[in-house]
Parts: sequence; C-alpha cells; structure tokens
Amino acid sequence: MQPLHVDTHVLAWLYQGERARFPEKAQQSLEAYRLSCSPMSILELDYLYEIGRLKVTGATIVRYLQERISLSVSSAVFAEIVSEAHKLTWTRDPFDRIIVATASLTSTPLLTKDTHLRTHYSRAVWD
Repeated sequence: MQPLHVDTHVLAWLYQGERARFPEKAQQSLEAYRLSCSPMSILELDYLYEIGRLKVTGATIVRYLQERISLSVSSAVFAEIVSEAHKLTWTRDPFDRIIVATASLTSTPLLTKDTHLRTHYSRAVWD
C-alpha cells in the first residue's frame, strides 16, 4: 500500500469521526493508502488545542489514529525537509511549508482541502 500524507485538518476530522466532511474521492484515498503525517501537523494540532479550537493535544490525536488506523509519522530528516521547504516560496505559513515539504521530499500525495496547497503542490488531492 502506497503512502498518503494528510494535512492537519484531516487528522482532526478523522479523530473527531467527521467522515462526512470528506468528498467521495478523499474518502476513497483514505481507504486506498497508508496514511502518514508530518510531525509539523502534531505541532499545529497543539496550537489549535492551545487556542481552544481542539479539546485534546496533537499527541493525543496522533496516538489515537496510530492505534485505530495505523497512521505513521514521517521520520524524514528535518534538515532535508527544511531544504525542500526553501523552494516553497508561494506561502509564508510555516506549517504549510513544512507539511508540503515533508510530502514533496518523497513525492508523496498530500490529502488536503486547502485550495492554496492544492494550487501549488501538484500532488495534492481532495476531490
């Protein structure tokens, strides 16, 4: 089974059981691929927890998904991710830059609803 990186909101929605938020193609991708995320998504989930948008930490969400759906966390070398991120000058968002760079480093698709990411990362998928 091939890997599919997932964006931060995908992790949150999977944790919350909000499968209805995903269009049919995205749901098919969730079933057809081995899901992976960037460590940066865990940090972004923590930010959302700290501002009250989530009720649990990023580590709690990822641990839950690792146990339930065998989610993996990328073990790519951070220096290589940052080197890849230097090329992504189309965004100033450090979370987006590192998440896309993590997927790009291995030419892996990224499941995201974010239209900005889908416009600029050719391997991004949603609908």
